[in-house]
Amino acid sequence: MNIRRGNPEDMNAVLGLIQELADFEKEPDAVLITAEDLIRDGFGSTPLFYVFVAEVDSVQNPDNYRNEQGKQIVGIALYYYRYSTWKGKILHLEDLVVKQEMRGSGVGYALYSEIIKQAKKDQVRRIDWHVLDWNTPAIEFYEKTGAKYLKDWSVVQMDEAGINEFIENKLK
Repeated sequence: MNIRRGNPEDMNAVLGLIQELADFEKEPDAVLITAEDLIRDGFGSTPLFYVFVAEVDSVQNPDNYRNEQGKQIVGIALYYYRYSTWKGKILHLEDLVVKQEMRGSGVGYALYSEIIKQAKKDQVRRIDWHVLDWNTPAIEFYEKTGAKYLKDWSVVQMDEAGINEFIENKLK
């Protein structure tokens, strides 16, 4: 297994893993982005995210998520930077995804470790991420590594329809 920074040529594989995560989280129709969006947003003059990929020579489904070097991408850790008014620069881990048949093989731990090393290198004061409350194996994994599961915080979001509704009806 090799962990490296992702490149534009990896974005079809990254998108495939993002879709696999959406399926796992019971939101199969939620992914709206394309590989082209990922290339534009992650590799332009001001990247909006960064990604590590885990690649191996082969797994059970050799045709899935292969890159140009013939390696198969079996996991990703996609992250970006935010700013906390209390802490300063923080790293937000948006997604840590490992192909289903590779879970339990150490791929997730390797990607997670790479994120933590990147945070240390960049001198961030905190790493944030979300985990679904029913994903007990992930919560237990994170807690074993020293992460704190904050049960008293709730995520608040406004989707595109909410944004449009607010602009159209609340700003008048």
